[in-house]
Amino acid sequence: MTPSSPAESTASRSRDARRPLEGLLVVSLEQAVAAPYCSSRLADAGARVIKIERPEGDFARGYDAAVHGLSSYFVWLNRGKQSLVADIKSPDDAALLHRMLEKADVFIQNLAPGAAARAGFGAEELRRRYPRLITVDVSGYGSGHAYAGMKAYDLLVQAESGLAAITGHPAGPGRVGVSVCDIACGMSAYAAVLEALIARSINGEGRRLEVSLFDGMADWMNVPLLYFEGTGKAPQRVGLAHPSICPYGAFETSDGALVLLSIQNEREWARFCASVLEAPELPRAPGYESNTARVANRAEVDARVARLFATLTRQQAAARLDAAGTAYGFVNEVADLVNHPALRRVEVATPGGLASIVAPPAIHDGAAPVLGPVPGIGEHDALIRAEFAVPQAA
Repeated sequence: MTPSSPAESTASRSRDARRPLEGLLVVSLEQAVAAPYCSSRLADAGARVIKIERPEGDFARGYDAAVHGLSSYFVWLNRGKQSLVADIKSPDDAALLHRMLEKADVFIQNLAPGAAARAGFGAEELRRRYPRLITVDVSGYGSGHAYAGMKAYDLLVQAESGLAAITGHPAGPGRVGVSVCDIACGMSAYAAVLEALIARSINGEGRRLEVSLFDGMADWMNVPLLYFEGTGKAPQRVGLAHPSICPYGAFETSDGALVLLSIQNEREWARFCASVLEAPELPRAPGYESNTARVANRAEVDARVARLFATLTRQQAAARLDAAGTAYGFVNEVADLVNHPALRRVEVATPGGLASIVAPPAIHDGAAPVLGPVPGIGEHDALIRAEFAVPQAA
């Protein structure tokens, strides 16, 4: 194998540094969370994302003012995009959008049901006019049924999908504390766009994609659904415990910490009993001899574990669990996350100054990610309108 020349090495490094979606144009008529989540990941991967906003801006800009006057949601989901203020009901702005779509690779929209089609930007029409275009319709409940026209937001879908019914304390349903339905939808849309881009590289054709908040969460609800259909019983709300594994839950230490431990098999249970509970004979006792028996005897098992942890400090509990090889973690507050040793962060520029956000999960070749700035409302109006202006006659 011959060594690379300096020129070849430089070219190779340049290719390696280039983000995989550079050169692609994404036009996104978006607001809130699900669609911006999808387009933000495309922007992270190098695509040029033009975010079309109303004159007052994406309403998610005003969810809070925690990050230099911008909302935490908006800063998280809109890094690396360009902002264009446009009214698609205006003939001039509609024509501008069509000129953009002539060159675009992906068009994403999550307007109210039917709004994009009424404005002349329905997926069927766009796919007919622009055969290489990948269209992404993000909705609350999908199409072709009684719920198709309903507005949907994350918590509504948590409730409708059954997620809230299996979340929280036995006293009542609970909300997952982040926008999990929006995120599931946005992640699914991002994966589908990447698949469509691969397919287009083979056959030259775009694709019409539909992704809904409900479908995204319904997919995540497969296990509770299949369990219910197979047993006639839905998983019970058990707070910080597992409905079908015991012991798997949170126990308070003598200094007030909550340690969450997880026993996954009988070998781990035996080691836990010997090293943590200091009761090596316990796995042979009635009600303790198998996971099924322990689940049926949960109150007694958990009470025994709780009595032990109530005598240990957080540090002592961690030492015993480490020695036993038991999986565990501590129930942290959000304030504890700030200094968590595993937390990775990255800076992004915002109109109000630099913000430190959590880094994207995937690490590429060990390099820290470089994320583009968060745009101000209409920050790129002049640039984009000049670029896609109607050519003047000679």
